[in-house]
Amino acid sequence: MNWAFLQGLLSGVNKYSTAFGRVWLSIVFLFRIMVFVVAAEKVWGDEQKDFACNTAQPGCHNVCYDHFFPVSHIRLWALQLIFVTCPSFLVVMHVAYREEREKKHREKYGENCRRLYLNTGKKRGGLWWTYVLTLLFKIGVDVTFVYLLYHIYEGYDFPSLIKCKQDPCPNTVDCFISRPTEKKIFTLFMVVTSLVCVLLSIFEVIYLVGKRLHECVTGDHHSNRMTNTLSSGSSLMESNSMKHIGKKTPETPAPSYSVASELRGICNSLLICLAKVLKCSCLHLPWQSHQ
Repeated sequence: MNWAFLQGLLSGVNKYSTAFGRVWLSIVFLFRIMVFVVAAEKVWGDEQKDFACNTAQPGCHNVCYDHFFPVSHIRLWALQLIFVTCPSFLVVMHVAYREEREKKHREKYGENCRRLYLNTGKKRGGLWWTYVLTLLFKIGVDVTFVYLLYHIYEGYDFPSLIKCKQDPCPNTVDCFISRPTEKKIFTLFMVVTSLVCVLLSIFEVIYLVGKRLHECVTGDHHSNRMTNTLSSGSSLMESNSMKHIGKKTPETPAPSYSVASELRGICNSLLICLAKVLKCSCLHLPWQSHQ
């Protein structure tokens, strides 16, 4: 196993995960993958070889083993770990796609162009849906495999003695499992860690959905507050302008003109006109024209 490659992938997944996702990743890597690689394979390594039955009938041993262990625990857990960890890498691939798209956009339109994403790793838009769908998929995978393990083996117990009546066994045959207690402990450990991962994923989905709803409600409330503030500000400005106009042009009663003042105005106008006529006549006197 290339641990450097695995570490790089896990670092990328950890970078774009929430706190619940980081705890989930730690449990999967430390408690499930490490236990599976280091201990579980050794416990189940001699599974078929040490499965003994008290008969020498040809084929009875293989038939009884296949009946009680149709699928090896190791292979079942290997499939579970593959299916449960691969969706997390989709988030890293989605972020890499965003970064590449942003890079091409800036190369085409220049460094000062408007960016497509303010933060390529921020869970918004399609990346948010990718993250949530991967969580739901991981929940479904863990629940499915826990149920399959219970359904196939009819529980999580490993009895030391098994009664087998399958053909071609001549009669009821006693078969014995190697290390039944140790296998039971490891099975319960893997089941419990799977259920813990399911709970963490459920909490993470609730956290992400709740956070998004809170942002939507807060955004609507903020927009309503801004609208109300702008409308109230407009009303306040309008009222202030009306007050200002009212102060500049106060409403005063129309002036009352008397007959005497009106006659005085007419006389003044006539005098002005008479002065203009006299001035014009003086400019064109008859004796001045003969000179």
